[in-house]
Amino acid sequence: MTRTVLSFLLVLFFSAFTASAQQQSSWIQLESHPNLAVTQQAIRAYGAQIEDVNGFALGAGWYAVALGPYSAEEAESVMISLRENGLIPRDSYVAESANYQQQFWPVGANFLDQPATETAQDSTDDSIEVTELAQALADTAAAAGDDTATGTGADTGADTETQMAQADTGTQADTSQPQVVAEPEIPEETQYEARQSEARLTAEERRQLQVALQWSGHYEGAIDAAIGPGTRGAMADWQRSNGHEPTGVMTTRQRAELLGQYNSVLDGLDIRTVRDTEAGVQMRMPLGVVGFDRYEPPFAHYEATGDISEARVLLISQPGDRNTLLGLYDIMQTLRIVPENGPREISGNSFSLTGRNASIVSQTQASLENGQVKGFTLIWPAGDEDRRTRLFEEMQASFQRLGGVLDPGAGADEVQNVDLVSGLEIRRPKLSRSGFYVDQSGTVVTTLEAVQGCERVTLDEDYNARVIGIDEGLGIAVLKPVDALAPIAVAAFQDVPPRLQSDIAVAGYSYGGVLGSPTLTFGQLEDAQGLNGEQHLKRLALASLEGDAGGPVVDSYGAVVGMLLPASQSGRQLPDGVSFAADAASVRQVLADLGISASSTSGGTTIPPETLSKQASGMTVLVSCWD
Repeated sequence: MTRTVLSFLLVLFFSAFTASAQQQSSWIQLESHPNLAVTQQAIRAYGAQIEDVNGFALGAGWYAVALGPYSAEEAESVMISLRENGLIPRDSYVAESANYQQQFWPVGANFLDQPATETAQDSTDDSIEVTELAQALADTAAAAGDDTATGTGADTGADTETQMAQADTGTQADTSQPQVVAEPEIPEETQYEARQSEARLTAEERRQLQVALQWSGHYEGAIDAAIGPGTRGAMADWQRSNGHEPTGVMTTRQRAELLGQYNSVLDGLDIRTVRDTEAGVQMRMPLGVVGFDRYEPPFAHYEATGDISEARVLLISQPGDRNTLLGLYDIMQTLRIVPENGPREISGNSFSLTGRNASIVSQTQASLENGQVKGFTLIWPAGDEDRRTRLFEEMQASFQRLGGVLDPGAGADEVQNVDLVSGLEIRRPKLSRSGFYVDQSGTVVTTLEAVQGCERVTLDEDYNARVIGIDEGLGIAVLKPVDALAPIAVAAFQDVPPRLQSDIAVAGYSYGGVLGSPTLTFGQLEDAQGLNGEQHLKRLALASLEGDAGGPVVDSYGAVVGMLLPASQSGRQLPDGVSFAADAASVRQVLADLGISASSTSGGTTIPPETLSKQASGMTVLVSCWD
C-alpha cells in the first residue's frame, strides 16, 4: 500500500515535467560505486520508495544511481526538497546526460538518447508542488521505514528485485530465487583510446585505481592520484598476471576487471546505508549478515542474521563529555567482544581500539562532538582479514552523525545482570582460584590447576603474572608478577608441626572473585598425612569451596601450615567437609628449589579471630586464568 501511494504521488508530480525534461535532461546523482552489484543494491533501496531511479555506467568500471530526467531548474528544486526531507544523501548533486556513458536500469530504457520534444503546457491545477511531494514522501517513508533501512524497519528491497527480473524477461519473476541484472558490456579499446579514457578519470578514480593495484600486490607507492612510472609499472605487472598485454596503460575493461577483483571480497554482504534515527547515526552496513536487534544504551545492537555467526555491529550513541568518552574507552576493554590483544589509542576527543583472538577481531572507533559520543564497533570472524578490513573502511567512510542520541535511561526496567554491560558480556576468566604471597617482591604460591592451559594469568585480575615453577606431584605452581608488587602481608611458614584436632583456617576467594575480598573458612587438622599415608599431605575437616584451592591454610597463630589443594586432586569423590593441603615443608622445598627464601616461624601466640582474618586476607590473592 505504501508503495502504491508513493508511486501515485510521484506520477502526479513528474507528469508535469516530462516534456521539458526530454528537451534538456538533467539528473540528480545520488551515489556512485566501482562495483555493479553494490550499485544495484543502492537502486533497490531507493527504488523501494522513490520512482524514476536510474542506473548508468560512468566508465572506468564506475556506476551511478540518479533520479530523473528533469530540466536543470527542476532538478535543482527537486534535489533541495528531497535532501531537506532526508530522502537522498546530502552530497547529491545535479549532473548532465554527458556525464553518463550507458543506461543499464531500468532494463531497456535509454533516456540518454531520447529525442527532444516540444515543451508541454505549463503545470495545471492538478500538478503537485515540489515541497508538497517531498513532504508526502517524508510522511509516507516515516510510516513505511526510512531511506534504505532503519533500526526497526523491514527490508524493502524485494519489491525492486522483482521489478528488475520482470523488466529483464517480460514475465512474472519467481521471487523465491535471486534475480540477476545483466551487466552492460564495456567495449575494448586501443591503447590510444585507453589513454584517452584514462585522461578522463577524476583524481578520486585514479586514487581508487592505485588502492586496487596496491591491494592486488602490484603497487607499493603513495596513493596520490598521480599516474607516474610506479603506477605504470604496477599496471603492467597486473596486466601480465591477468593474461593481458603488459602495456602499462589499462583499458576501461581492464580497470573494471581490477576493480571487480578488488570489490569481489564484499560480494554477498549486501552493504547498504542504514539510517538509525534513534541512535542519530547513518552508516553503510552489511545487511546480508546483520540486522537490527535491540537498543540498550549506549548501544544499538545489530546481531548476526546470516551464515557469518560471529558478525555483529554496534552503534554507539550517548550524551556526555570527555569523561564519558574516557569511561566508554575503559568499559569497552572489559567486554568479551573486545579481546585483549590488539592496538588501542585515545587521542583528544576520539579513540580507536582493536581486539583480536583466535575467534574474532573487534574494531571500534568513537568520538566526542557537541556533547555527544558516537561511533561504532564491527565484530568479525578471525581469519577473514581482507574482507573485514575492506568492510570496516566502507563503514568508516560512510559514518555520519544525525541529530539526537539514545536515551541513557532506556531499558532501565530490564532485568539486570552483573556479568552484562548494556547487553554485552563482560570478559571473565575461564577459571579463578586462590594463592598467597611468600615474599616482598610479590612471588605467589598457588594450585597448579589455576595456571594450566591459560593464555594469560593475572593476580587480582589487574596484574599480569608468569609461571616460574611447578611441581606436578604436589600440584603446586609458583608465579612472579610481571611488574613489581608490594603485598600487604606475606606468609610465614610454621616450623613446628601442628597438633591433631588443632584449629586451622583457610583464606580464599571461595566464589571465584565475585566477592571483592577473600573469606576465612574455619576447621580442624584431622590427620598429619593423606588417606594412603602420604607424608606431604594434611587431612582437614574443612568445608572448602572450589575457589579456595591454592589458598593458605593457617594455624591459630597466623602461621602457614600448608596450601589447600583442589577437591579433585585425589580423583575420588570425597565426603563433604573433607579437604587436603600440601604441608608447609613441601611448599618451602619447592620455593627453595627455585632459589626463593621464604619466612618461617616457630610456635607463637594465639591471635584473635579478627586479627587472624586480617593477616590471612592480606597475604591472599586472586589468581585468574584467561583464554
